[in-house]
Amino acid sequence: MEINDLTPAEQRVWRAFPRGENVDFCAAPDEDAATGADWGPERALRASVLRALLVSAPAEDGEISALRITGARVTGALDLTYAVLDRPVRMSHCHFDEPLELYGIRVPRLNLRGSVLPGLRLASARVDGSVVMTRCRAGRLMLAGTQIGGALFLERAELTAPDDSPVLQLNQTAIGDDLWAPGLRTRGEIRATGASVAGTVNLNEARLDHPGGLALDAETLVVEGDVQIREAEVHGGVGLRGARIAGRLDLSYTLLSHPGATALQASSSSLRELWLRRGPAMEGALNLRRSQMDALFLDPEAVPDSVYLSDLTYTALTPHEPAERRLPMLERDRNGYVPHAYEQLTAAYRRIGDDHAARLVQLAKQRRHRRTLPWYGRLWGHLQDITVGYGFRPLRAAGWLLSLLAIGSVAFALHHPAPLKAGEAPQFNAVFYTLDLLLPVLSFGQESAFAPRGGYQALAYALVLTGWILASTVIAGVTRAVSRP
Repeated sequence: MEINDLTPAEQRVWRAFPRGENVDFCAAPDEDAATGADWGPERALRASVLRALLVSAPAEDGEISALRITGARVTGALDLTYAVLDRPVRMSHCHFDEPLELYGIRVPRLNLRGSVLPGLRLASARVDGSVVMTRCRAGRLMLAGTQIGGALFLERAELTAPDDSPVLQLNQTAIGDDLWAPGLRTRGEIRATGASVAGTVNLNEARLDHPGGLALDAETLVVEGDVQIREAEVHGGVGLRGARIAGRLDLSYTLLSHPGATALQASSSSLRELWLRRGPAMEGALNLRRSQMDALFLDPEAVPDSVYLSDLTYTALTPHEPAERRLPMLERDRNGYVPHAYEQLTAAYRRIGDDHAARLVQLAKQRRHRRTLPWYGRLWGHLQDITVGYGFRPLRAAGWLLSLLAIGSVAFALHHPAPLKAGEAPQFNAVFYTLDLLLPVLSFGQESAFAPRGGYQALAYALVLTGWILASTVIAGVTRAVSRP
């Protein structure tokens, strides 16, 4: 392309390119690129000119060439498919009439800060440095399979898909630094399955909207730092199944809303920490099945009505709350009775020395298990619960024993039973006679020497039967208490 064929605006860019100088077309410092469709020819650049400039423009000796443009309108489709560029590209606060086609491109750095564009296809590409799309307003962004050596900046960007397809595709994308997107606004799905981030993912104060579907689908995501989604609003599901996050997944102060479905799917994941605190109650289910984490920061108020906790493993549970405030979470498990969930909660309380709370959790576990048994199992369970609290309230057995001993001693003291063999029977003692009836493994020689009549005989039978039941439940409860981990 001859320089004489260029418009005055294009000539400015052509002359500045070899020296890497910035060409600023903005009429005001805070000009909004959304009005770019109304910009005149003095700010218009043909996409074909920019392509020729990037692909074939000669460099000047002793100068470092680069494309640096601010506030221009790009007409036509800028197609750089498979182009290999050895110079950075910065087109900030520009307005693109058509989507950018950058499939398979190789470029040192790409900066589209503040620009407005219908879409961007940067799939299977390699960017040695960072990709900057801070405060961009765009349609569909396709970055699947791209290698980014630096960071991906999407701070305060607004992305809206023209249909129900993903608005941001990061499948199998490798980011060598941070994914920095605080304040991101999306209308449509973010798909990041198999993506890897060497730094931190920052989605603080973001608003992700895809009601009825997944707002963030990041299955098998790998992050070497933290994933921060604090003070955000997510309307749609968050899918993190199989994710590996070396730091923390922080959802503090965040609204997760996916009514009738799963709001947070983090099953089979490995996290150092998960923070679900100080936010509104989750709307939708919480799925943490088969996940592993060192610390779970979970406010009871943040737990939704439906949870999936089977095989969830954690070392610490904070903040420290009474067992009565944690147990409803286990009752809400959609898989029904999950023994492992009770054992995990018990272990967490024992690690911090709260044995009372640990016993309450174990007692609740036995009561929940009782509801799964046939009628005779439930009856036996009720007896163990009433008598010794399944072994976790042993003093209750002593109370029952003393009460029955007092009843029997008073009754038989007022009406001595007749001796079986007059003259051979020992002196009657109401207390030891009652103990003989109550304790099946001890004998004081009273029960075998005296025989009550009438109603007192029925009382004696009742004491014998109660003693056997009490002894059996004590043995079962103590065995359970001793054998518990």
